[in-house]
Amino acid sequence: MSTGPNRIFDDFAKLMTDAAGAAQGVRQEMETAFKAQAERWLNSMDLVKREEFEAVREMAIKARDENEKLEARIAALEEKLAKS
Repeated sequence: MSTGPNRIFDDFAKLMTDAAGAAQGVRQEMETAFKAQAERWLNSMDLVKREEFEAVREMAIKARDENEKLEARIAALEEKLAKS
């Protein structure tokens, strides 16, 4: 068993190690609680996921391109009808 200043330093080192471990545990618990609360909050906001947004975006681009092609065909047919 240690005596004197060495024992005090050993006890202090053990106390600091325990405090650091407790602080780490509290930090992890707070992170977990924050993430859970943030997830609940985001889920209640009726937001779309990035993958869903990208899929709809691609559909909109495709529809816009198709509309432009159809407009060009209609214009060509109207021009053809006007000439006949």
